[in-house]
Amino acid sequence: MMTGIVIWGLAAIVAAVVAGFVAGWKNRDYSFWMAWCFLVPPLVAWLILMPRKRGTRPRRPTLDEIDRVEERDHTH
Repeated sequence: MMTGIVIWGLAAIVAAVVAGFVAGWKNRDYSFWMAWCFLVPPLVAWLILMPRKRGTRPRRPTLDEIDRVEERDHTH
């Protein structure tokens, strides 16, 4: 029982690291893919099979950028 948990944990960590590199290479949101591949390690195979996106990698706004937008929306 304990061996299975350790193996799953190691697989989850390795899957998250691999997903980060592959997602960056394929111009995908690496934090999204790292999180999901940590929870469900077999998703790495799906990510590897996905085509590479053209253009720049999507970027999530920082918390400061989100706060500025919300403040601007509330002042009007």
